[in-house]
Amino acid sequence: MTNTWADIKNSNLVVIMGGNAAEAHPCGFKWVTEAKAHNKAKLIVVDPRFTRSAAVADLYVPIRAGSDIAWLGGLINHLLTNDKIQHEYVKAYTNAAFIVKAGFGFSDGLFTGYDAQKRDYDRSSWSYELDDDGYAKIDETLQDPRCVFQLMKTHYARYTAEMVERICGSPKDKLVQAWQWIAETSAPDRAMTSMYALGWTQHSKGSQNIRTMAMVQLLLGNIGVAGGGMNALRGHSNIQGLTDLGLSRCGRDSSATGRTTPNSLSASRSPCTARKRPRTTISATTGCQSSMSPTTYCGPSS
Repeated sequence: MTNTWADIKNSNLVVIMGGNAAEAHPCGFKWVTEAKAHNKAKLIVVDPRFTRSAAVADLYVPIRAGSDIAWLGGLINHLLTNDKIQHEYVKAYTNAAFIVKAGFGFSDGLFTGYDAQKRDYDRSSWSYELDDDGYAKIDETLQDPRCVFQLMKTHYARYTAEMVERICGSPKDKLVQAWQWIAETSAPDRAMTSMYALGWTQHSKGSQNIRTMAMVQLLLGNIGVAGGGMNALRGHSNIQGLTDLGLSRCGRDSSATGRTTPNSLSASRSPCTARKRPRTTISATTGCQSSMSPTTYCGPSS
C-alpha cells in the first residue's frame, strides 16, 4: 500500500478492481464507508461478479474476467484525449518529459527488439536520449514526438470506448461514466484511491494490471497525496504488514531490479533517469501478446 487503511477516509473517489473489500476486508472497508459518509466520496466497483462491494457501490461496471488491462487502457486514452491529467505533477514527478531513443517503436503487438526464437527482447533501444552529463534529455512542453508522453498518447489511442466495450463487455454508458468520475480527480483538490486484492495480484498478468492502474494514478497526480494511492488488500496480517512496509522506506529505489518499456509509468529514483529530482516512469503497459515484461527499467543502458 502507498497509503494507510485509515487514509482511505480522505478519498473523494474509491475504485475497487480485482477485489471485494466489503466481504473479504470488512474491518478495512470501514474507511470506505467513512469516506462516503463524511467526505461525500463515490465508490466504483469494476468486477465480473456483482459482489457485496458492488451492492453498496455508487456505480457498478461489469467486466469480462481477464480484460482489466484493456479497460484501464481505455481509461488512459480517455484521460489523455480529454486532457484530464494533472500537468504540473506529471511534469515534475514522472518521466513524461523524457526523450526516448529514435530506435524505439511498437508495431503489430510487439515492441522493437523482439527475438522470436528466444521469445525475449533486446532492450538496447528502450532507453532515453542522454545529454553530455549523462542525464535524460527532457521536453518540458511535452510536445516532442519522441517524449514519453507523446509515445504513450499514440500507444493508447487505439483503446476507444467502442473497442473497450467489445473486449470487456462493459456497457459503454457505464464505462464512460466511470472514466468521467475518475477523470474528475485530476483536479488538485480531489483524490482517488485504488483498492485491489488477489483478483489482480494472482492473475497471470497481475503485474501489468497493477502497473497500468499506477500509471493512471500518476497521470491524475494521485500518488503521494492524502486519499490517493495504490492500495493492495491482503488476506493475512503478516502479509498486509509486509506490503505496508514500503510506507516507511520512501527513499528506497525499488525499481532498480527490473525493466519496463520507456513509454510506461512506474517508480524510479535512478540518477540515470532523474534530473536532480525524483521522477516516476510512464510506460506503454498493455496486455498485447507477449510484448510486456513485468519489471521496470530505470537506467541508460541494458
